[in-house]
Amino acid sequence: MTATDSLVLRVAGRPVGRYVTRPELPARLSPRPYLHPVTTLAGTAVTELSPGDHTHHLGVGVAVPDVEGHNFWGGRSPKLSPSLEQGGTPIVRGQGPTELDDHGTQRHAAFQFRGPDGFVQDLRWVAARRELLRERRTVAATELTDTAWALDFTFSLTNATSGLLSIGSPATNGRPGAAYGGFFWRARKEAEPPQVFTSDREGEPEIHGTRADWLALAGGTWTLAFAAATGGTRRAPWFVRAEEYPGVGSCLAHDERLTVAPGDTVLRRVVTVVADGRLGRDEAAALVRKAVSP
Repeated sequence: MTATDSLVLRVAGRPVGRYVTRPELPARLSPRPYLHPVTTLAGTAVTELSPGDHTHHLGVGVAVPDVEGHNFWGGRSPKLSPSLEQGGTPIVRGQGPTELDDHGTQRHAAFQFRGPDGFVQDLRWVAARRELLRERRTVAATELTDTAWALDFTFSLTNATSGLLSIGSPATNGRPGAAYGGFFWRARKEAEPPQVFTSDREGEPEIHGTRADWLALAGGTWTLAFAAATGGTRRAPWFVRAEEYPGVGSCLAHDERLTVAPGDTVLRRVVTVVADGRLGRDEAAALVRKAVSP
């Protein structure tokens, strides 16, 4: 396998996503596998890779800014101020998020299965020559209609150390409103911000940091509808950006740090409807129901 080994996801024979397994990236981007480009069935790209505003945003994947003080998100590290020390996280005194040499890497270990419509992958999360987490990642692409398909993304993180392992976010480290880390989708940036809505709310200020079974981003000619598909995922608040840049994530550590005992596993699943056209609330809800139904 080459350093940039990749596979193509297909729906009804049409390519809809490329998964890069072993990207060649600088350490400051926290190298990790990612999906990009992801497209609608008509071929419209709905992801971005290393955009100028956030070069560490890598399409669709799993990224966590603080695992035992190691950065698996990329870019600046969300360290604590002296008055906010908690959970054993290192401190950069008198500074906010700061560029540090503390980046981890998600390393491809093996494919348990790989096919045209999905794969099952094992990964190792390594930092400072130490394995912190083992991940099992399952991704599947399914046709919903002639103009919509679903990306089913499940990941389980198992503590590979002999002690308690602590996962945090910039919010748990003292930066209000910045609860991100987990599943993350960097969406297509256009001249106008996308519309953001759930079944009963609308707008980034109303939705960011709240819990909802699903939420949608609607761009000029495309719509993404993200569904929380397990109990643990539904309990996690959504991280939403639209005005600054378009992105959606499901946060592992929102109100407090997440502690994982040795050998224990955290499971999350997000199913994303990828549709051509600018969908309304009822249309998005119907496709979400179809995507997550047994």
